[in-house]
Amino acid sequence: MEGQLLNFRYNDKLEQAIRKMEDLLKSAYNISKREIALLLLQEDEEILDRVGRQEGERLEKIYQVIQETKQSFEQPLNYIIAMERQEWANRVTDKVVVQNTAGSSRFGEILNKLTIQPLTGIPILLLVLYFGLYKFVGVLGAGEVVDFLEGELFEGYINPWVNNLVTAYIPWKPIQELIGLDYGIITMGLRYAVAIILPIVGFFFLIFSVIEDSGYLPRLALLIDRLFKKIGLSGRAVIPMTLGFGCGTMATMVSRTLETKRERIIATFLLALTIPCSAQLGVIMSLLSGYPAAMLIWIILMLLVFLLIGYLTAKVVPGDQTNFYMEVPPLRIPKLSNVLAKTFSRMQWYFVEILPLFLLGSVIIWVGNMTGLFQKLLLLVQPILVWMDLPPETAESFVFGFFRRDYGAAGLYDLQSAGLLSPRQLVVAAATLTLFVPCVAQFTMMIKERGWKMALGMVAIIFPFAFIVGILLNALLNMLGVLA
Repeated sequence: MEGQLLNFRYNDKLEQAIRKMEDLLKSAYNISKREIALLLLQEDEEILDRVGRQEGERLEKIYQVIQETKQSFEQPLNYIIAMERQEWANRVTDKVVVQNTAGSSRFGEILNKLTIQPLTGIPILLLVLYFGLYKFVGVLGAGEVVDFLEGELFEGYINPWVNNLVTAYIPWKPIQELIGLDYGIITMGLRYAVAIILPIVGFFFLIFSVIEDSGYLPRLALLIDRLFKKIGLSGRAVIPMTLGFGCGTMATMVSRTLETKRERIIATFLLALTIPCSAQLGVIMSLLSGYPAAMLIWIILMLLVFLLIGYLTAKVVPGDQTNFYMEVPPLRIPKLSNVLAKTFSRMQWYFVEILPLFLLGSVIIWVGNMTGLFQKLLLLVQPILVWMDLPPETAESFVFGFFRRDYGAAGLYDLQSAGLLSPRQLVVAAATLTLFVPCVAQFTMMIKERGWKMALGMVAIIFPFAFIVGILLNALLNMLGVLA
């Protein structure tokens, strides 16, 4: 048995290709010809260059063997070779390692296979999204907790107290508006940051830490690798894409871990266009949760735009498809101390990095109102909103949304609370705002990671595209009589 384990062989097609190339390799190398053949099948650039110099005219026949072998498999050869090595390593460890938790291990192996097979993995992913994002973040975090903090605490007590205080003791109207009233640092900036965005971000970070600590993310990467290849990405891109649902700025920075410039460009563009941050996602899910048809329309539209734009971008951006390798740790029950530590660390990042931006955003909006700049921007946006049948008040959500995506989503929350948006208007506004230009922080990170020209080019595409989609969606819903 020991000899059988050590005498490792690949499947018949690979072994046949290896033997053919061993016969073609006539020069001397520092390693065995079998290893050279395996590296050639994986198209190692250094080995291809060296073999080309040493083998001369035989290189054409070697390339022919490589191409014929590639056509025999659906997956890349380096993936096939890696998986067969992994299976062999598993067989070796099964013979020499004794585990006392045999039943638990067996269950883990079954669950592992279920999560990476499309037939079972996709339903599992939908369950994770439904209970993790929709029920936990959307309904509980963005619904019940936000209703209490924003509706009862701030609107019921804090804002009226602040407004009474500033009007009674501060005689200057501009200073009153800076601190309180409609767009004050406390009444809007602190309210948005603490009462609306904080619970949504906190609930998202908590569920993301649970998913991360369970070992599910690498399996999700394997599951969607084939789909992502259609849009020019590999399964590795699941990490920045998933982080994008937390914060687009952080996800854009993490996109630097992708292997090629082509992947980094595509990921950055899709993050800016189609991936809502946790706060925006939570508010939108909360707003649409009362209208299942509107929620379904929004989800389908975002998915279609993500796939279509990704596919088109992959056709336009030059470069080769990258290979995908990722370590897959064992599945495990998330450890409470790990989950709490990760959540605390990310919440600390939120308070240090993001909370000041909300307060700064209130100051910028105050300056914009004082100088009349925002009124001019609102006048530019309002004619476009008429084509989408949206009320003029929606313009504030789009203008403020550029400074912080969270501001735009929270603005829709205020409009919905005031009863100014019908279900159709709500889904049109939510879809357009989701596709709208990224916030200032994300745009700044795009410039840092991709450069001025690339970042401005992306925004120049995103801005009109978002409104065109909103106009077309409104026209389609009107024509079909959906969500009247």
